[in-house]
Amino acid sequence: MSLELGFVLAAAFGAGVIDAMAGGGGLVQLPALFAAYPATPHPTLLGTGKLAGLAGTSSAVFRYLRHVRLDWRLVLPAAAAAFVAALAGAWIATRIPPDRFRAMVPVLLTLVLAYTLLHRDFGLEHRPLAGGRRVRALAATGAGAIGLYDGFFGPGTGSFLMFLFVRGFGLDFLHASASAKVVNVAANAAAIILFGITGEILWLLGLAMAACNVSGALLGSHLAIRHGSGFVRWVFIAVVSALIAKTAWDVLGASA
Repeated sequence: MSLELGFVLAAAFGAGVIDAMAGGGGLVQLPALFAAYPATPHPTLLGTGKLAGLAGTSSAVFRYLRHVRLDWRLVLPAAAAAFVAALAGAWIATRIPPDRFRAMVPVLLTLVLAYTLLHRDFGLEHRPLAGGRRVRALAATGAGAIGLYDGFFGPGTGSFLMFLFVRGFGLDFLHASASAKVVNVAANAAAIILFGITGEILWLLGLAMAACNVSGALLGSHLAIRHGSGFVRWVFIAVVSALIAKTAWDVLGASA
């Protein structure tokens, strides 16, 4: 096994652990891919990372479903909207470099973090809104916007989705994490379809990373279920803080 491959597989495992609890696995996985294979085109590495992420997130969903009851009337429209939007986002990624969008990400994540810290009970109680048409439409709209972003860029997608379900629909962090994973699966599947059609996936590398990502996701979802929403909240805060630092560093590095 080459040093680069070992490094990427270890990153995929760590990404699975983080992503299953609070989103943000791309914080670990994508930078590792770009560092290990700097000469490989951006869409190819993005598609390969999506393949690994899809496997890990899907395994986390199955584990959550055994312990957490989801509101499918809310989650399914959101997942469908994210699927369609992520197809468009992945197409954009093959046409437009994502650098021009980098500056928005740390700003949005900072707002998410500030809101979470200022509201100490945020995400600790499960008080879902009644699932009428308006609520489902809002879920689909929000998830569609995040799915579009996930298709062409991606860092922080899981964290944005969790914030959407907690702030917008009254879920606690444990239920929000499980719901966000379903939407994330849909978005990743759409991106993989488009990247696969355009030949932008390294399949053998992606499958090897997928196995490691699944192992990490099983551990992460176990920890989330065992320790509950309070634990997931603090993991969420840590992941969003790290995402802010990483994405801000990327912006400063690109402008230097």
